[in-house]
Amino acid sequence: MRPLCADEITGNWATLQLSWTKDERLDLRRVETQVDRLIQYRVDGIYSSGTAGEFHCQTEAEFDEVSEMLAERCNAVNMNFQIGVSHMSPQISLERLRRVVPLKPSAVQVILPDWFPSSEFETITFLKRMAEEAQGIGIVLYNPPHAKRVLRPIQVATIAKQIPKLVGLKSAGGDANWFREMREHLQSISVFIPGHHLATGMREGAQGAYSNVACLNPLGAQRWSDLIRSDLQAGLDIEKRLQAFFAKHITPYIRDMKYCNAACDRLLAHIGGWTDISPTLRWPYRSIPVGEAERLRPIAREQLPEFFE
Repeated sequence: MRPLCADEITGNWATLQLSWTKDERLDLRRVETQVDRLIQYRVDGIYSSGTAGEFHCQTEAEFDEVSEMLAERCNAVNMNFQIGVSHMSPQISLERLRRVVPLKPSAVQVILPDWFPSSEFETITFLKRMAEEAQGIGIVLYNPPHAKRVLRPIQVATIAKQIPKLVGLKSAGGDANWFREMREHLQSISVFIPGHHLATGMREGAQGAYSNVACLNPLGAQRWSDLIRSDLQAGLDIEKRLQAFFAKHITPYIRDMKYCNAACDRLLAHIGGWTDISPTLRWPYRSIPVGEAERLRPIAREQLPEFFE
């Protein structure tokens, strides 16, 4: 695929979740099936090796297998795709980037170096090198709330002035002041917020979501994203029900039971039942028992019928 500009990175992007065999090997066949389903649903884009894709638990050989498979399938059908080259080590992140450039992704996602918080100088030094090595492919900065350094929109804007190929920001968003700052300073960058805030986020000027809602059902998430563009109020009505479901049935796993976010993404995929995905995350991270998905599925079907086929 050709590299996308900031104004072309929009809408509902679905994450690729990995599957593992019982002896914790990569089950590439099941991942391939998932990619084929996402292509069939014609989501706005697919991305690999994010948090839900367990970039932090892959070997380099596994990273290459997944990246090459995704690129082959997406390039064959002109499906937009991004590859996350994130790693806690900036050196490994750089090497991952070098290996995916020939795969021609639409953009690449990176996190900031994540052992010591990087200073502004170190942040710019890191991103500038990554942009140079990307050979024209745009950089999307993945800056979640648990990052060692969480940037305000005005800080991202300061960085972007020195790095023109910084085309996107993936963040948790924020309050009205955050969005006001975003609209003022990030007009040249595609800003993505969490999937279950998509309608509000797009109303406030964000461009889309690397979507946890697509974990529940990517086809339903795509239809909702399209609806927001044509009927914002109808999209906001669905968002209200989505957020109520998340607040009561999903957030407590993170807030109270201390599961990681990826465990909830996997739970959502099992609730939705749209793809065959292994029941567990890779060691050492805990997985929410599959029985919880079976318990929550009828509740989700009743409250969120738009996200079930």
